[in-house]
Amino acid sequence: MKSGRFQVLQLLPEAAVKAPIVNSKRRHMVGERVRAARSQILLLLPAMAVFVLFLGLPMLTVLNESFRTFEPGRIGSVDGAPLTIENYTELFLPVYLRYFSQTYFLAFCASLIAVLIAFPIAYFIARNASSAMRKAAMTLLIGLMFLSALVRVYALQLTFGSVGILAPIMSALGVNMNGSLYINCVIVVGLLHYSIPMSILILIGAVQQLNPRLIEAAQSLGASALSSHLTVTIPLCIRGLVSAFLVSMTLGISAFIIPWILGRGRVMFISNLIYSRFSEITNYPSGAAISIVMMVLSLLLIFIMSRLLTLLDRT
Repeated sequence: MKSGRFQVLQLLPEAAVKAPIVNSKRRHMVGERVRAARSQILLLLPAMAVFVLFLGLPMLTVLNESFRTFEPGRIGSVDGAPLTIENYTELFLPVYLRYFSQTYFLAFCASLIAVLIAFPIAYFIARNASSAMRKAAMTLLIGLMFLSALVRVYALQLTFGSVGILAPIMSALGVNMNGSLYINCVIVVGLLHYSIPMSILILIGAVQQLNPRLIEAAQSLGASALSSHLTVTIPLCIRGLVSAFLVSMTLGISAFIIPWILGRGRVMFISNLIYSRFSEITNYPSGAAISIVMMVLSLLLIFIMSRLLTLLDRT
């Protein structure tokens, strides 16, 4: 016991000497972290300024306009117009609900079909295609994204329209080319022109990150090719599938030219409704309210998909 106490007494002065050194190192590390944080903030300031100026401020302007009273015959709301929620309450009318439901339903159908078509193609390009074929496929997909929207839409109109090259075949099959079902199908085909190439590009990255040994292990344990893909490939690529679906939904909901031309004036998406409010009847408050509701619904959709993705990860 005496020797132990003696050793402790010998160690106390050394600890007392080391304590200031340790505190000095900690203060130095904290100072380095503060300087690094300040440098990062300074680097982000230009981007934040651009974000506030070109996105935050316009959106606040739209939000303010959506609560203003509109006087028919004027362009937008007058300065100091009284606040109102009528622009939002009128969106519960059946005609507006039909526009919203029509837009989201057709965009949902196009997104689901796009993901179902894009995933096998993306898997083939990422796993089975040669290097030259993979480069050619990527070039073709990216090249399609540069094709003008008007060219695509009028190409579909010349193919599936009432005077298109397929019109005799459709008439022979008894398809009513002026019916709502046929027009909606043509609009979905038009949306697929954008969503399929984008979905393939997104899913190629997701498939390339997948470890192929996991599929080989599942098949070596007796799983069939289909079962291994359903139980291994798709669950591990679920984030890419959800991302492709959300991007396709974004393209579909915000589509303007496709429903305008292919819909023949009988189908109106939310984008067309916003355009008519801002340009044709100059009812800026109503158009702003529709824009805000559209953005809130889109954020709600992203939140729901993120929560579902989190639940799938836990299971």
